Amino acid sequence: MKFHLTAVCLLLLTSACSEQNKSDTPTAPPGTQLHTIEHNGITREYIAYIPDSYNADTPVPLLFNFHGYGGNASEFMAYADLRPQAEAHQFILVYPQGTLLAGTSHWNAALPGNDNKSSADDFGFIDALRTHLASQYQIDLNRVYAMGFSNGGMFSYALACYHSANIAAVAAVAATMLATDCSYTHPMGIISLHGSDDTVIPYQGNHDYLAVTQVLEYWINANGTETAPNTRLATDNGTEITHLTYPNGMGHVSVEHYRVDGGGHSWFNFDFQGQSANQLLWQALAQYDIHGQRQTNLSH
Repeated sequence: MKFHLTAVCLLLLTSACSEQNKSDTPTAPPGTQLHTIEHNGITREYIAYIPDSYNADTPVPLLFNFHGYGGNASEFMAYADLRPQAEAHQFILVYPQGTLLAGTSHWNAALPGNDNKSSADDFGFIDALRTHLASQYQIDLNRVYAMGFSNGGMFSYALACYHSANIAAVAAVAATMLATDCSYTHPMGIISLHGSDDTVIPYQGNHDYLAVTQVLEYWINANGTETAPNTRLATDNGTEITHLTYPNGMGHVSVEHYRVDGGGHSWFNFDFQGQSANQLLWQALAQYDIHGQRQTNLSH
């Protein structure tokens, strides 16, 4: 498995790296690579991992994983690394880079308006990137997923809310939704992980952010799932983790949530009944395509 970047590009997404990697070709070798595309007159960067198992004759899923506020794609990939899952389950993994807002990288997770301080067209960027990647690789466009941490998780929720026609399911870690005026087009599988002691995006919410329970309630109602969850408990190194599943929504989708007692604002690496957090995230997303739960899952 080729989990390396070039030495120059490993530390930061720099303009020198961008120039060095501007050429995208359908025959790009497997491994971890930095690329750029032009969108709205801006050079946008992303890191792509193409598994060794990729076969151009077989369409594969695509997963976007978005860094948090102030983050960059290369550092985020280092601690939110789903490349082992991409290799094992044959999907293309992409870590896009946000643009700067007042000198800090971010994702614009809201529609244009007087209250939105960002003018970044991140919705358009991801639509363009999805189209671009589909021209380079055999991608199953019914199985495009969004995942993110903090501000990146907010953006994943926003994609589910406003651009659901292109997104099959989303996962959010230490994140909340900024708005609930959604215009989704299909039932949306949701998985969230959140620490009970998060002081950046509080579990209970505050005057800036919806509480985790409010976000769950929104998607429970939107998907028409059962309102009483199935509950599983596990303990990892003294940390109690509660897994709530709200099943039987339209299209057989579920809303899932992992509450990490005492957990802060972080990307979690816990073990839950023998599975890592990253394994659980991919497993939850992979159940779905754009129509709801996949037939292969319904048969089991």
